[in-house]
Amino acid sequence: MDLTDCGLMEPGHIACAGCGAALAMKMVSRVIPEETRVVVPAGCWSIIMGRHPDLCVRVPNVHTPFALACGFATGMRAALRRKNGDSPVLVWAGDGATYDIGFGALSAAAERNEDIIYVCYDNEAYMNTGAQRSSSTPYGAWTTTTPDLKREDKKDVVFILAEHGIPYIATASVSHPDDLMKKVKKALRKSGFRFILLFTPCPTGWMMEESQTVNAARLAVEAGVFPLLEVENGVFRVTYEPSWIPVERYFELQGRFKDLDEKGVSSFKERLERRWRRIRERVKDAHL
Repeated sequence: MDLTDCGLMEPGHIACAGCGAALAMKMVSRVIPEETRVVVPAGCWSIIMGRHPDLCVRVPNVHTPFALACGFATGMRAALRRKNGDSPVLVWAGDGATYDIGFGALSAAAERNEDIIYVCYDNEAYMNTGAQRSSSTPYGAWTTTTPDLKREDKKDVVFILAEHGIPYIATASVSHPDDLMKKVKKALRKSGFRFILLFTPCPTGWMMEESQTVNAARLAVEAGVFPLLEVENGVFRVTYEPSWIPVERYFELQGRFKDLDEKGVSSFKERLERRWRRIRERVKDAHL
């Protein structure tokens, strides 16, 4: 892969050094058509995208409050359809706008099977405002609002949206760019509501070296912390089998897990095993 190919993304932007979400947009912008309409709710990308005419991605886009992205995207798609336009509409949202503040609108758009693509760049906290806990934050992680570490599991948005019966769900990671771009291309070929959960480490909020973004993402996949999946019309499929490295290798890169004791690590592993049992059961059911 040509690492100098920035797609529709300009080479200069104001993301933090090592930003996983900026790297993700660089990859996604290689495969989306130039006429794609992009809806950006409040979050890191409200800042990174910039303002007209100094945008860092060469696509028509609109910025919205947290909870209104799906409403804007729905209206935009209806207007394009009325004009006989086939331009894709893509929501580019962080985990705060997806898992929390915008979740009601996300669920409603999925239930109506609106013809939009929704991508969540998941860095597992409200990073734009200083690394506060979201319901995407994993068990055992430090944030500014969980100084004693988060004690709840990360919300399983993939399973929740699968219950909406939408045609396509995928998870992807910046550590596996070919897999990511393949899944975006597949989403572009489909119609109805399509959802991609995209793992994008944040060196600032995760308290790690800026050079370790892709490595952290890769370790998350190999440890099974972030499964790579597809759900097509309710059928689950694992698209990459982890090598099952010790989860401690993933933790040791980051400051946010440094206070997790032995009991906490053991609990994290049990939760991980429980989630994978649920995934295996759904995959097995698909083959019955």
